[in-house]
Amino acid sequence: MLIRKAKVTEASVLTELTMRSKAYWGYSKQFMSVCIDELVVKKEKLENPVFSYMVVEANGGIVGYYGLEPLSETKTELAALFVEPAHIGTGIGKILLLHAMKVAHKTGVTELTFLADPNAAGFYIANGGVLTGKCESSSFPGRYLPTFSIPLHGR
Repeated sequence: MLIRKAKVTEASVLTELTMRSKAYWGYSKQFMSVCIDELVVKKEKLENPVFSYMVVEANGGIVGYYGLEPLSETKTELAALFVEPAHIGTGIGKILLLHAMKVAHKTGVTELTFLADPNAAGFYIANGGVLTGKCESSSFPGRYLPTFSIPLHGR
């Protein structure tokens, strides 16, 4: 297994992975089409050195990725963490989350914050995430997503 920086040329590959990973939770095609804009991985983010998008490769292909986007000197957002459906539950998500925490901590960040899919809340809680509230979905008014924080000091 190899974790490396995502390439700008992989934006569409990562978007497709994101859509498969999100659909894993049984969302309808209509739901998926409405939220596509917020799930697209933009080339501008992959080429911007302020952001950190990393992929994990196994058996010659990308099986997951995450994206970190700074919010302040001490707080970074976990903007994305997606795993190929065939690899969900195999530990890839945990490997990516731990790597993201390590990368963020090395830059002096003391807190990782993020919105989560409600289906992934248990994963984040099991891996140190603290539920901090909820935020209304930008794609679906009236749908709320759990918000999380992971303190990084002392890690």
